[in-house]
Amino acid sequence: QVQLVESGGGLVQAGGSLRLSCAASGRTFSSYTMGWFRQAPGKEREFVGAIKWSSGNAYYADSVKGRFTISRDNAKNTVYLQMNSLKPEDTAVYYCAAAQFDYGSYYYHSRGTYDYWGQGTQVTVSS
Repeated sequence: QVQLVESGGGLVQAGGSLRLSCAASGRTFSSYTMGWFRQAPGKEREFVGAIKWSSGNAYYADSVKGRFTISRDNAKNTVYLQMNSLKPEDTAVYYCAAAQFDYGSYYYHSRGTYDYWGQGTQVTVSS
């Protein structure tokens, strides 16, 4: 049974940094694509970024490019989302997701690409 557990959320001032973690268990994830999404109150869940576990290649939404970095630790089966220069508009619940099949980077932004989801962690950025 696949389990994704996010952690690391919290309250931070604008301009600050946070690192989210997604601990994955229940499978061998070396062939998976791992995604990060976020959902602000009253808004749809949106793509933040993704990483191919095998290669470490990462892809980002334009809104976070240059500020956020996704990485993975094979030994710990954990994916990270390093968030720098945070803005109030980054406030949201952040979700980790895992996709068993790789349909190509064109589909990484789509929620339907992902088979498993974590429970989410709240990030609040104060102005």
